[in-house]
Amino acid sequence: MDKYRINIKTYEGPMDLLLDLIKQNEIDIYDIPIAKITEQFLDYLKTIEKLNLEITSDFILMAATLIEIKSKMLLPKQVYEDEENEDDIADPRAELVQKLLEYEKFKKISNDLKESLDYESKAFYKLQEDFSSIDEKDFLKNLNLNNLLKTFNNIMEKHINKFEVSEIIQESFSTEEAIKILKSMLEENKKISFLDLIKKSNKAEIITYFLSILEAMKMGILYAKQNKDFDDIILLRRTDEL
Repeated sequence: MDKYRINIKTYEGPMDLLLDLIKQNEIDIYDIPIAKITEQFLDYLKTIEKLNLEITSDFILMAATLIEIKSKMLLPKQVYEDEENEDDIADPRAELVQKLLEYEKFKKISNDLKESLDYESKAFYKLQEDFSSIDEKDFLKNLNLNNLLKTFNNIMEKHINKFEVSEIIQESFSTEEAIKILKSMLEENKKISFLDLIKKSNKAEIITYFLSILEAMKMGILYAKQNKDFDDIILLRRTDEL
């Protein structure tokens, strides 16, 4: 006795079937040939019925909807006096198209989530370790200035040839101290010349003074005025106008 194997594609629902038919026929979803799609949809249901497979109510409801839309498409269009052209007449397919577009959007999101879940199921994560029992002082007990210097030199040798740091000098003049000096001088004088301010300062102190001026301007302590490029910078109290 000959055996026959019949393969029939299964769908999650009638919308899934309609989208597949539209894709197979390379149809514009906004201009569905309803007669053709209805015929193919009913052919699928007939195949299911011949195989004695259960047809769910949602497929039957969709078949009825397609037949109703098909009948409306066959009826002559009535144009009323207040309708300027045929585009103003409601398309019987419009509601179905809108539902198909929404279903297609949610189906894509569902597929993306499924792919993400499949990817995550193949990933392994290391749990966060608990470092609360580690004593911070004990953890840093072997850290000192010489070790820092050696580590810094080793890192720099990998990136810059023949670069070596022989000494780390602690900052002796901070921006906080410079700002205090600026505030004190501005209380005694209406304005300060930047060149006068730095005339007895070394290179490091000049940089610190410049940074302190920027910080003081940000804090709203003073204004800075310069008549032209590379000219002297005049510093004024915030209460004074430029």
